Amino acid sequence: MTSEFAIAVHALVFLNHKGDCQSSEQIASNVCTNPARLRKVLAKLKKAELIATKEGKEGGYYFPLDSSAVNLKQVLVSLEEAPITVSKQTGDMDNNCQIASGMGAIMDDVYGKMNNACVEVLREITVLDIDQKIFG
Repeated sequence: MTSEFAIAVHALVFLNHKGDCQSSEQIASNVCTNPARLRKVLAKLKKAELIATKEGKEGGYYFPLDSSAVNLKQVLVSLEEAPITVSKQTGDMDNNCQIASGMGAIMDDVYGKMNNACVEVLREITVLDIDQKIFG
């Protein structure tokens, strides 16, 4: 999982709490990230219809949904990310050693189970849950 996930969740909670349109500069300031980087994340959220935009002087990004109905799994899916990714596998399928040749598939299965467990946890947490943890 990349930092895009944290940026996306933070932006959604911010927009939900504000309840109106916010510019990318305003959101980026609260998230503590670069507005250009934020806009890349917001574009993915908009494509997934988790946020909307309004043009004009009073325009910007806003959260049009019921915060109790938007869970963190939806955010993860909108970013096309997996909770756990591995940059390098150990072993070699062509190696004569059973351990070296079998480890990759075994670890893929372990990572798959870990991803499934993470996704189930994320499904249970909503934008409203996070807002309530912050504001009581």
